[in-house]
Amino acid sequence: MTGRTLLGPADHDLLLRLLRTPTAGPLEAGPEDGPARLWDAQRAYARAAGEFGMRVVHHAPPPAGCLDRPDVPAVVRRAAAAGPGFLDAQPSLVLRLGPALPPAATVMCNVHLDTVAGQEPVTFDGRRFTGRGAVDAKGPAVALLAGVRAAAAAEPSLGRDTAVLVQAVAGEEGGALGTYGTRPLIEAGYHGRLNLFCEPTGLRYLPRATAAMTARITVDGQDAIDDRPDAGHNATVLLGFLAQHLAAALDGALPDGRVCVAGLHTGDRHNRVHGSGFLLLNLSYACTADGAALEHAVAEALGTGLRAFTERFGRTREFARTAADAARITRLDWDKRGLPCLAGADPWAEALLADAGVPRWPADEPAFTCDALWMADRPGTFTTVLGPGSLDTNHAHAQGEFADLADLEGFAATVCAVLTAFARRTTRPTDRPADRQGSLV
Repeated sequence: MTGRTLLGPADHDLLLRLLRTPTAGPLEAGPEDGPARLWDAQRAYARAAGEFGMRVVHHAPPPAGCLDRPDVPAVVRRAAAAGPGFLDAQPSLVLRLGPALPPAATVMCNVHLDTVAGQEPVTFDGRRFTGRGAVDAKGPAVALLAGVRAAAAAEPSLGRDTAVLVQAVAGEEGGALGTYGTRPLIEAGYHGRLNLFCEPTGLRYLPRATAAMTARITVDGQDAIDDRPDAGHNATVLLGFLAQHLAAALDGALPDGRVCVAGLHTGDRHNRVHGSGFLLLNLSYACTADGAALEHAVAEALGTGLRAFTERFGRTREFARTAADAARITRLDWDKRGLPCLAGADPWAEALLADAGVPRWPADEPAFTCDALWMADRPGTFTTVLGPGSLDTNHAHAQGEFADLADLEGFAATVCAVLTAFARRTTRPTDRPADRQGSLV
């Protein structure tokens, strides 16, 4: 994009401050993480943005009613019901550069300041930042502001004839999937003609986002003493069998989806038969319609697995009772389902990104799940995921998470190029998109 330096010492200091501010969400945090300080992180972020003219147009917790929906993951509903103050500690921030313009003249950038659990040493050696959130996504958040600042300085119409919104949200990590962070902001009208979701993509634009569903298979049987294991239901053997059966039956069930056979828990005592337990499956899909097909496939595979277990263990000494009652004591619930997928296409916006020098994510490379899915099927908009680094190479969610300054500089330059191109195209009447629908934000 450009070889000039866009992140100065003040930006480095801001990122280090954000990295040192614990913001692990309530669905993630353990005792070692301390209380989340999202309010503090977002205020520091807003102050930095205010230095070049961005102003706060929203900074508040989400409305309580945002959780009263069937597609809110069960883990979120359980956490909110566990005690007061859940949403109060999960604010989201919206900043604006320029006047309140229709979405057709607005670019929206979304970045999350919450992190996964697990503290990491915070360092900067002049070349590399380390710390929890360095690449996912506090580093991109700081680089984003630097890019907006550079674009505003380079293009006078940005902030006058076109506007920029920046969402700095909670509730992206821990399985919340934006249900109380990004989604309420989108539904309140805080979006644009072009919407950028800042996640690591190696500076390639990814106009797709998968969704995920979580199946919970529960065995609710009777315990037994180890001297008489045949007297009870062995949930460990049953769920272990089902885990292997489902892994094989669902492998490759969808060409664009992935099946993660996740946690299995029955108990940790050696001298008893554990009659109850659960198995979790997390399943991603790239097309909204595929979610329903995948739900049916799980139910069907579970049925065949239970029948196979009964046939396999029905004549054994220790597990005959479990085999006989397997279908009765096993049930399938969904902790998460019904989420949309993003699959965007817009020649105008994609030509803009190409002209700004942003390459497209390869069509044969799988997408991933992020808050961008809440922009699915919104008319007059184009949404893409774009950010520096890589989720795996930069150890996002893992030990040793880092972001290189060169990558953050590259992202800032990319944001500057995209915003500049948008402003110049949008303020020329012949290039302005015909769709000017949308409420003012």
